[in-house]
Amino acid sequence: MNTDSTSTALVLGGGGSSGNAWLIGVVAGLLEAGVDVTRADLIVGTSAGATTAAQLLGGSPRGLYEATIAPLPPADGRPAGGPRASRPGINHLERTTAIIAASSGPEDMRRRLAASALELDAIDDGSSSQRWREITASRLPSSEWPAQRMLITAVDARTGEPVIFDHDSGVPLADAVAASTSSGLPHRIGDARFIDGGYRTNADNADLAAGHDRVLVLSPFGGRTRSPREWGLHLVDQVQTLRAAGSLVETVFPDDDSLFGAAAMNPRLRAPAARAGHEQGVALAERVGALWS
Repeated sequence: MNTDSTSTALVLGGGGSSGNAWLIGVVAGLLEAGVDVTRADLIVGTSAGATTAAQLLGGSPRGLYEATIAPLPPADGRPAGGPRASRPGINHLERTTAIIAASSGPEDMRRRLAASALELDAIDDGSSSQRWREITASRLPSSEWPAQRMLITAVDARTGEPVIFDHDSGVPLADAVAASTSSGLPHRIGDARFIDGGYRTNADNADLAAGHDRVLVLSPFGGRTRSPREWGLHLVDQVQTLRAAGSLVETVFPDDDSLFGAAAMNPRLRAPAARAGHEQGVALAERVGALWS
């Protein structure tokens, strides 16, 4: 962490399996070029970015990068690093897109998404949530929350209210990450139910970096959101608010959109996404270093 009075925040956005790989690549490339952003005073992780945040603070960026570009093991049908796979027969992208289109605003959207998730949960015996937790835990280098301040986003499926998990929440790290990546069925933690943190505001949740002097946002989806522009939830709105409050903010988006979007859950895109991120990280080191110094 910084030892001077300048505070830094690293925001890691959602973006599926390839988004997780790209984020790892960018951070590893920056570090290789001499800029260590993992020592930020605050790290915000959303959905796949939550997985990345826990991985980076529990392991080595270089080691994570090398593992991501390694040849794929025999396929088990589950995309690595991103949200949980869909229940067969349900297209969750179509389901959630229809809900967002029918919503009158952010609060209504979260309530509707939460209600829809609880309907799915009602016909599940709990084994899906337990299996998802096991998969999530297997991806994390450590099961312990880091001493460094890390925020992981989710939405309470019982109330539709935004949720922020941290070291003091009393929730195991694997459960917090599993909740933030639950884009289909909700994740169960005791009697509580949680859905994807990308529905809190957007896939980045950069507003949580408020109050920090220097903010770096790594956004696999390029700042895009599915909510209407007039709701004011787009990344550009959050960045404008941060800058108006005095923060210096840099945003980094992938150079190649073809690795993301509808293709974001394809595990075969992880290696090219990680390499693309690594190249960007090295190329952007001077710019990011100027922000971080």
